[in-house]
Amino acid sequence: MLEKLSFTCENLGLRNLKNIAKPVEVYSVNFGSVSMTQEIKYCRAPDGVRLAYATVGQGSPLVKTANWMNHLEYDWESPIWHHLLEGLARNHTLVRYDARGNGLSDWDVDELSLEAWVNDLETVVDTTGIERFPLLGISQGCAISIAYAVRHPERLSHLILYGGFALGGGKRSQGEHEKRKAMGTLMRLGWGMDDPAFRQMFTSQFIPEATKEQADWFNDVQRKTTSPEIAARLFEVVNNFDVRELLSQVKVPTLVMHARDDLMVPIDAGRQMAAGIPHARFIALPGRNHLFLKHEPATARFFDEINLFLAK
Repeated sequence: MLEKLSFTCENLGLRNLKNIAKPVEVYSVNFGSVSMTQEIKYCRAPDGVRLAYATVGQGSPLVKTANWMNHLEYDWESPIWHHLLEGLARNHTLVRYDARGNGLSDWDVDELSLEAWVNDLETVVDTTGIERFPLLGISQGCAISIAYAVRHPERLSHLILYGGFALGGGKRSQGEHEKRKAMGTLMRLGWGMDDPAFRQMFTSQFIPEATKEQADWFNDVQRKTTSPEIAARLFEVVNNFDVRELLSQVKVPTLVMHARDDLMVPIDAGRQMAAGIPHARFIALPGRNHLFLKHEPATARFFDEINLFLAK
């Protein structure tokens, strides 16, 4: 029986080689890296909403809470998310899902709320049969993770929060409220257009230091991941999150990380969230992007801190 070799390839572009007249497409083959294939399945929340979830990697489980504009297939292939997801799955069985309203899960749903998203997380975890696990929340996923941690402390070994907030942007100040209200209106009007000008406004906030390829991908995937109306509804709900009263009730060991110059969620929001959680450790990472990109110094630090934290 033939066995397949596990390796990955990286396109290095056209190179001039000795004794060959024309440039040749060159690839780097890495046999030390295991090629991972994710498995996508579906389950149903208590109110009947169909949820898509994926598992990939091997080892002890690590669950990632859904956040803004996830798509299980597109994220796995993307220049924005893949390095993060593959890094998490290298030493763990990574479980993640598309929350209601976007990705491969049902879009047109009656309820979009913090409570509904916590229920979605509960549904996915219960469906997979995982008993105890570390939970990772990113951006808006932090508030959902905090609510889950308070509701199910016995299920969590560790809580990891990155780029998050306990108080939504729409409640931080009157100026921020007006700004985000205007952004929601623009979503409804221009999110679905072929011209990415409307979506570029959000892209420049999320990843201001992205390459053209990365920015183009983010512009495009926002349109593919949900409808303009649902995007605006999602944005409004998240802007009104307030889980501050839950922070003191978190009993799970917690690590909080945040980019120092994050344009989408100010670092003060992350600091305040960490300050409210008993014994939480806060780490500021270098960078301006809401989600760090592959070659940023923050990437290696992020994984180092997680590995050290989970080893305790």
